[in-house]
Amino acid sequence: MKNLLEFILIHLVEHPEDVKITERAAGDTTQYVIHVHPEDMGRVIGKGGSVIQAIRNISRIRAIKEGIRVHIVVEDPREAEQPQA
Repeated sequence: MKNLLEFILIHLVEHPEDVKITERAAGDTTQYVIHVHPEDMGRVIGKGGSVIQAIRNISRIRAIKEGIRVHIVVEDPREAEQPQA
């Protein structure tokens, strides 16, 4: 699943070297957190969220085939830059 997301994202963004996907287990669901360059956020989310929704739909289809549950989250780069207190 992680490879599929990376493949889609590196071909979508202007800064493919900044694409990073973090995998977290949360009970019976695997959460994939997408990290991209701040300039690429608009490309990943799309107008009205259409692009990220399409990515989530593709992931959902793959997850069903693999018999797993997934949740895709796009991390806000501004939150990642702030130091943790």
